[in-house]
Amino acid sequence: MNNVTFPLPDFNRLQARIAEYSRDDVLRALERPHRTSADLAALLSPAAEPLLGAMAAESARLTQQRFGRVIQLYAPLYLSSYCANRCLYCGFSIDNEIPRRVLSLAEAEKEALILAGRGFSHILLVSGEAPARLGVDYLAELAVRLRASFASVAIEVQPLQTVEYARLFAAGITGVAVYQETYDRLTYGAVHLGGIKADFDRRLEIPARAARAGMREVGIGALLGLADWRAEGLALGLHLAWLRKLSWRTAYTISFPRLRPAPGSFAPRVRVTEKNLSQLLFALRLFDPDVGLVLSTREEARFRNGMIGLAPTRYSAGSCTIPGGYGDAAAAGEQFSIGDERSIEEVASSIRSKGYDPVRKDWDAVFQDNELALPAEPGH
Repeated sequence: MNNVTFPLPDFNRLQARIAEYSRDDVLRALERPHRTSADLAALLSPAAEPLLGAMAAESARLTQQRFGRVIQLYAPLYLSSYCANRCLYCGFSIDNEIPRRVLSLAEAEKEALILAGRGFSHILLVSGEAPARLGVDYLAELAVRLRASFASVAIEVQPLQTVEYARLFAAGITGVAVYQETYDRLTYGAVHLGGIKADFDRRLEIPARAARAGMREVGIGALLGLADWRAEGLALGLHLAWLRKLSWRTAYTISFPRLRPAPGSFAPRVRVTEKNLSQLLFALRLFDPDVGLVLSTREEARFRNGMIGLAPTRYSAGSCTIPGGYGDAAAAGEQFSIGDERSIEEVASSIRSKGYDPVRKDWDAVFQDNELALPAEPGH
């Protein structure tokens, strides 16, 4: 496939398409063993809301069939709060007057080892998008320092070039999370006012770059509360299906971050309820039974407990969104406030109480070495 740009349909057309479906369409979608994008649109439609119980049951069946009775736990490690972008919804936006900090390599390693000591084997390295303060050299060196202590190290940082992702993969980074934030071009332009992130099309290219660079896993997502969540869900499904055709060896995840209170005065443009989020999770599980679904500590403990076994396969736990916050409880400058403040042991206990196993390690670096020996996919 020579074209590596996802052909995103017009957002208004996605909305109109979803509105066309009836209860009978939803019932037919529930009965099919393999579902198309049309079925996904039906499952995301208002007509599907009265059938949420049936969707939940089928979602739970598929989740257990594909993933067993396990939920992977991970923790985010915030490296820097500096950012060159002007994003109205983000606490790290350059316009917000918050304490800014970038961890030294030694500080970052110390924070990571605190997480390792708490039982985490999977970590996500997160930073604001300020390449001049935290670039590829830093990430590569940190990966080398951490790879012996963790089963997997992933990143959620500024977009990089394919060759840079390949370099980080060789250093020990195995996954990349990069969210479009919203697939609605008009909304995107209204909330991204400056910086490299303001380029919608450039942002849309990044998941494909990471996949083509050989990353074991690529995560996509939409920030819920910016635009119509139903159309966002259909766009996510279409994007996922396209990525699977582009790089079939890559594993994919979808995250569902809802807007949380953060520095600045931004308020959600669209209300997204827990019921809406549940429908979104179930619909995407039915559309792609093998995709990893991530539910972070943005959500309240009560909701996360209720979703155990129904669709999500990965939970964050014991999260802190402040650089240096794991070792220093007085650190300030968070990206957003979290909804579930429980420790990893408390989250794990809730998972076990539902008859599921909170997995802290399901991957080993030896598999990455084997992957590096595979022939490269065509293209660049």
